[in-house]
Amino acid sequence: MNSNSQSINEILMIKPINFGFNEETATSNAFQNRNSEKNGVQEKALTEFNNMVEVLRQNGVNVTVIEDTPQPYTPDSIFPNNWISFHDDGNIFLYPMQAVNRRLERRIDIIEQIEENFKAKQIIDFSKFEAENKFLEGTGSMVLDRIIKKAYACLSPRTDVEVLDLFCKQSGYKAVCFDAIDANGTPIYHTNVLMCIGSKFAVICLDSISKPNEKKMVIDSLLSDGKEIIEISFNQMNNFAGNMLEVKNKIGETLIVMSESAFKSLNTNQKTSLEKYGKLVYAEIGTIETNGGGSARCMMAEIHLPLKN
Repeated sequence: MNSNSQSINEILMIKPINFGFNEETATSNAFQNRNSEKNGVQEKALTEFNNMVEVLRQNGVNVTVIEDTPQPYTPDSIFPNNWISFHDDGNIFLYPMQAVNRRLERRIDIIEQIEENFKAKQIIDFSKFEAENKFLEGTGSMVLDRIIKKAYACLSPRTDVEVLDLFCKQSGYKAVCFDAIDANGTPIYHTNVLMCIGSKFAVICLDSISKPNEKKMVIDSLLSDGKEIIEISFNQMNNFAGNMLEVKNKIGETLIVMSESAFKSLNTNQKTSLEKYGKLVYAEIGTIETNGGGSARCMMAEIHLPLKN
């Protein structure tokens, strides 16, 4: 199933081999927990990863799993959505990453494996901006409304407006930029921890957008595009309730994928609102969340490329 739609039935996930707390990213990712359990982290993360893949497949999602390699050392390879995105016009974007060890996640062999089953038109590589210390970490930095062609982005050390503007110019998206902070006043490192956009809904922590004019701009933009806004609190955001992804299964049903911690943080009204738009699917990935500072959405790179016949 490939079309100009928000969600897709084709997901890329990278099986970890050296997962762990990444010191290089911790300076700008307040969601990483330095005091989290350190023993057996790779083994626990691998178990969580395999379980999440199984949950997705049991719900009818096509998941392409590619294994990470022992070398080079890439503790965050489990989050591929930051370095690559796939689009229904056949374009593949590669993104500039702030952490040096995350730049090593970009692998041409992964793209070659994807191209065995999907039609790619061209690769648009923004990694040159790393030399200028300008970054745009894929669909972590940007939450894409693929139907309306809007790219929501909270500006941060990992989300540079110049690179964002270039992405929009190359892809036909319109940027919706704002600043966002957590409950402690710390800038939020990635947009996809505070908001998720589905075909007809948006989950968002509006409290994180502290400037009234920017908050109004985001609300107006979402409402004008017909989205129901489902607001979450700082606490729910900290439990990764903003880090959801709408996907499709093999028979075209909509699923809303999240972590177990995100699901448990939602109240009854929020779940009821979401269930109007899809089946809620979740997996327990606590080790990945606490050490990696990312959650379910970060683990999935949607393959919107056209399928080969």
